[in-house]
Amino acid sequence: MHRRVVITGIGGLCGLGSDAASIWTGMREGRSAIGPIVNAELHELKGTIGAEIKALPEHDIDRRQLVSMARFSLLAVLAAREAMRQAGLSCDERNAHRFGATVGVGFGGWDATEKAYRSLLLGGATRMDLLTGVKLMPSAAACHVSMNLGLRGPVFAATSACASANHAIASAVDQIRFGRADVMLAGGSDTPFVFFVVKAWEAMRVLAPDTCRPFSADRRGVVLGEGAAMFVLESYEHATARGATILAEIAGVGLSADAFHIAAPAVHGPEAAMRACLADAGLNPEDVDYLNAHGTGTKANDEIETAAIRRAFGDHANSLSVSSTKSTHGHCLGGSSALEVIACVMAIREGVVPPTANYREPDPQCDLDVTPNVARERKVRVAMSNAFAMGGLNAVLAFKQV
Repeated sequence: MHRRVVITGIGGLCGLGSDAASIWTGMREGRSAIGPIVNAELHELKGTIGAEIKALPEHDIDRRQLVSMARFSLLAVLAAREAMRQAGLSCDERNAHRFGATVGVGFGGWDATEKAYRSLLLGGATRMDLLTGVKLMPSAAACHVSMNLGLRGPVFAATSACASANHAIASAVDQIRFGRADVMLAGGSDTPFVFFVVKAWEAMRVLAPDTCRPFSADRRGVVLGEGAAMFVLESYEHATARGATILAEIAGVGLSADAFHIAAPAVHGPEAAMRACLADAGLNPEDVDYLNAHGTGTKANDEIETAAIRRAFGDHANSLSVSSTKSTHGHCLGGSSALEVIACVMAIREGVVPPTANYREPDPQCDLDVTPNVARERKVRVAMSNAFAMGGLNAVLAFKQV
C-alpha cells in the first residue's frame, strides 16, 4: 500500500506578493497583479503587460551561489526556503539522503541566454560568461534548491510547459509513496519576461492586449506572469512523528496526454487526467468542492476545459465551485500550477473559494460556476487543480483535509 503524502510547508512569490500569505490574500481578494512591465531588460518591449514581481524579498543567499543563478532558480530557492521555514524542517548529515526536490520549469534561464546573445551578437564580445550554460539549464533550479538546503535525496527537474509544476509535484509524491524519500521540496518556477520569450508568445497571437479574463465572453487571451511556489511534502508518518502541522493531504494524481496537436487543446486528454486523479484518490466526482481550472483566458482553452470538466464530473459539474487564479497572478508557465496549489490548500484551510477576477460577461460555452470577481465562503473538503500544457500534456492533483 502506498504511503500517504501530506503538505507541511508552503512558499511562493509572484506579482501578488513576496510570500505565500500575501499571494493567498491577493487571490482571495481577486486583486489582479497585471499591469505594465517595467523590466529594463525587455529592451524593445516597453508597454507590454504582465504580472511582474516588482521587488524581491531580502535574503542572505551567498554571493558565490547567486552569480551562478538565473532568475528562475533564485525564485525557486526563495520559495523553497520559505516552505522549509513554515514546515519547521532542516536536514543534516543524518537525514539529508532522505530529503529531495523536484522543480517544474517551462522556459528556464532565458534571461542568461539572452544576455549572452546580446553580448556576443550585438556587443561584439568574443566569449560569453563562464556560467551561462549552468544558469540556463532547466534542471538548475532543482540543483540550487538542493545545494542551498543540503538535500541529497532524489533531485531533478520536470519540464512540460504549463503543466511542469504539477508534474514535478506528482513526481515528488511518487518518491515518497514508493519509499525513496521521506521529504520532498516540490513546485515550479518560471520567469518569462525576456525579449525572446515574450516575442515567441506574441507570435502565436494568444497574448491579451488588456488583461486576463478567464471564462468571460470578452476574454482576449493569455497574460504572462513570473513566479514560483514550492511545497514541503512529507510522508504522513514522518510528519506526525515530528508533530508537524499538516496543511492538506495530496489525495491523488492524474496524468494523461492528448496525442493530438502541439498547440491546440483537446477535450479527451483533460477529461482522462481528471478521471485518473479521482480514481487515484479514491474519490467520486461529488466529493470535490473546488476546482482550480487551468483557465488561461483564451477562447479555445476555456471552452474545451469547460467541456472536459462537464464530461469528467457529470451532473456534479453544476455544483462545483470553479475559478482561475491566473486572472490575478498571470500565466507563470512552469510556475503557474505551483501557485495554484496555494489556492487549493488555502481554500481547504479557510473555507474560501478564490474568485476568477476581471470577469465581465457570461459565455454560454463556459457555463460553470466560475466564482466571478468575489470570493465565496464554502466548506472545501476536497480541491482539485488542473494543468493542461501545450502539446497535450495534462497533470491534475487532488488535495483533501486531514
